[in-house]
Amino acid sequence: MKQRRVVVTGLGALTPIGNNVEEYWEGLVNGVSGAAPITHFDASNFKTQFACEVKNFEVTDFIPRKEARKMDRFTQYAMVAADEAMQDSGLDLDTEDLNRIGVIWGAGIGGLETFQNQVIDYANGNGTPRFNPFFIPKMIADIAPGQISIKYGLRGPNFATVSACASSSNALIDAMNYIRLGHADVMVSGGSEATIAIAGIGGFNALQALSTRNDDPKTASRPFDKDRDGFVSGEGAGALVLEEYEHAIARGATIYAELAGGGLSADAYHITAPHPEGLGAKLVMENCLRDAEVSYDEVDAINVHGTATPLGDIAEVKAIQEVFGEHAYAININSTKSMTGHLLGAAGAIEAIASILAIKNGIVPPTINHFTDDDAIDNKLNFTFNKAQKRTINVAMSNTFGFGGHNACLLFKKI
Repeated sequence: MKQRRVVVTGLGALTPIGNNVEEYWEGLVNGVSGAAPITHFDASNFKTQFACEVKNFEVTDFIPRKEARKMDRFTQYAMVAADEAMQDSGLDLDTEDLNRIGVIWGAGIGGLETFQNQVIDYANGNGTPRFNPFFIPKMIADIAPGQISIKYGLRGPNFATVSACASSSNALIDAMNYIRLGHADVMVSGGSEATIAIAGIGGFNALQALSTRNDDPKTASRPFDKDRDGFVSGEGAGALVLEEYEHAIARGATIYAELAGGGLSADAYHITAPHPEGLGAKLVMENCLRDAEVSYDEVDAINVHGTATPLGDIAEVKAIQEVFGEHAYAININSTKSMTGHLLGAAGAIEAIASILAIKNGIVPPTINHFTDDDAIDNKLNFTFNKAQKRTINVAMSNTFGFGGHNACLLFKKI
């Protein structure tokens, strides 16, 4: 059966460097860091006291207070980003078959802050079981797509994907395939995360995964730099409206790009560390190229996973060089996590948006905070260090890799 083509017709973003798509893109191109001291809780006793928080966000500007209180922040973020994407798409739901529109959403953890606060309240109450009646629906990761579907009356496929930092890329791949196979005409997909909380920062500190550059947060996320010391935690959401090509053309939709393919793989190596030779990363990029029916030498840009962890950055570069050979030197490689921090389950969605806008605008956002070359990395590659670069981009890839060895790769094409 000939697969149907899938295009992107709507975008929504709520990020540490911009509370909508326009602000987010402006922050990316200008190399803005979203890192600052943590305000969500008192982090003064933590090894890491900074993060990339969403800023100047008042939930009641978007969601009535009574409804917002029933949602963890990760769901609030999802609702805001999804609403922007839906409005951007121009879909007229009064004329659409809502049985043919679904929601697939990614979250690595879900309502961590809700879970944390309920346990703290229980402990402080001397064991008296007085739990919020919305504790469970606020906490579960699948509540975000559920809430989005309820708001818009979307009765198509609806579920959550959980694969750590690859979660929203997994969601987009699943959504793409449901459209390809004819099970839906339109899918709202993406991811959200809100783990800048006592349990989130404390847990990642215990893993020694976070940067501890408390004296200079804005330069703490340093992908591919010799002195990188871990990732910077981020939060927010990204949403995309995916649509069958002919359906989009028939209604005169604005098309940003084609989602031409996706790849999945597992490292099968370690619960937190990447395979040292980047075998899973190599496999996922090869799988993505094969699925999209695109040759390796057609790729112009890769928004890499690039978290600024000592082992992860090296493994990903090895994988890129294995897959692309000499063509790797002609590719613009960039890590937007240098600016947004690591949004965990939402990373794939906001980085997919960055790749799409790079194609649309002919600009590759920079990898900021590069100060010292790492001899373990081939610095003849173009990492788009410190300053955005203009170029024509016809094909862009986006990599996301998660704890547990989960790997996902997306490929977008100009249309």
